[in-house]
Amino acid sequence: MPVPAIAAVSGTTPTAYVEMVKPAVSTDGSSFAASLTGAVDNVTDLSAQSKTLAVQAVTGDLDDIHAATIASTRASLTLELVAAVRNKGVDAFNEIMRMQA
Repeated sequence: MPVPAIAAVSGTTPTAYVEMVKPAVSTDGSSFAASLTGAVDNVTDLSAQSKTLAVQAVTGDLDDIHAATIASTRASLTLELVAAVRNKGVDAFNEIMRMQA
């Protein structure tokens, strides 16, 4: 028998980002660029949703404070993930540039 608090959280798997990033089929880099663009758009959407819920929480219009906390955490973690992918991409580019032909 599942614990009610855990059962409530089990349905909220972060699949929006996982489903968006699919293996690239083409070799011209357009799929990778589209994935990065989608990730940045996702961060923007999550951030806007977090800000909206935060304003509702401050003004007293929000019934469930957990929604604001979860939205804020999702936006923060997604931003960290996109920044980490960007940093790895820059590191890979710098490493390629250091290679001798």
